[in-house]
Amino acid sequence: MNKGISSKRLTAADFDQDLLDLYDYYAHGKISKREFLDRAGRWAVGGLTAAAILSTLSPNYALAQQVAEDDEDIVGEDITYQSPNGTGEVTAYLVRPANIDPDRPPAAVLVVHENRGLNPYIRDVVRRLAKAGFVAMGPDGLSSLGGYPETDDEGRDMQRTLDQEALLNDFFAGFEYLQALEGTNGKVGATGFCYGGGVVNRLAAAYTEMAAGVPFYGSFPDAELVPGIQAPLMVQLAALDQRINAMWPPFQKELEDNDKRYDVHIYPAVNHGFHNDTTPRYDEAAAMLAEERMVAWFRTYLAA
Repeated sequence: MNKGISSKRLTAADFDQDLLDLYDYYAHGKISKREFLDRAGRWAVGGLTAAAILSTLSPNYALAQQVAEDDEDIVGEDITYQSPNGTGEVTAYLVRPANIDPDRPPAAVLVVHENRGLNPYIRDVVRRLAKAGFVAMGPDGLSSLGGYPETDDEGRDMQRTLDQEALLNDFFAGFEYLQALEGTNGKVGATGFCYGGGVVNRLAAAYTEMAAGVPFYGSFPDAELVPGIQAPLMVQLAALDQRINAMWPPFQKELEDNDKRYDVHIYPAVNHGFHNDTTPRYDEAAAMLAEERMVAWFRTYLAA
């Protein structure tokens, strides 16, 4: 860590890259909390503890609101839908534009959370997409366990206990829910972050009718599934994210060999999670550009 904890909002530049990489491993369950604290001890200097470092790197959801719940341009509600091949009943956050022209209904976008449930950051992304003119929905993959537990550490542990095929089917069922939802133009796209980015790629492989996808720094499906992808994909990656970026070249080759429509943006000098505005890994310039590109992609491919 380069500069001690202070009252200013910290960014990735305030931390050594090795520490950020270590946190990435912890955040994705590659190492335990105890192992993170033990290894982070080398940065615990000047009275700073490893526990304080972890707290500083972790999400601060007081920062997670770019669009207020009561914004006059949107109408949101928590709904439920059935996932017969998944975990059962799923709770989701559904947000619509407040003023919809019945002659020009909006498209729908599924928003898939990270590996920790439907936290305040993802709920805000749902609202942002609704404010941009889409019907947006973010399912909570932890619904069968009581929903997001208010802390990411608990959420990450809970999500890890779920049957992963059933969890994936919960998001597939969410996509089908939006397909059947009244008041849309019938086109459905998807975006997701980290774990959710991987789900978006798998949705594209599973549903030929998916209209567009924008996965953020997520894993990629097996090569044999690529021929089934029909949705144009905008892949958003972080240049410093060695773990995910190592998976990209073979997937890119499969997309090209199968003549698939895609675009890729690799944002320089940013880390995995750069879009999440609640942690020091957030990069405002890259996140805003990535979001502008996402909205433009959806407006292009989800238009009636």
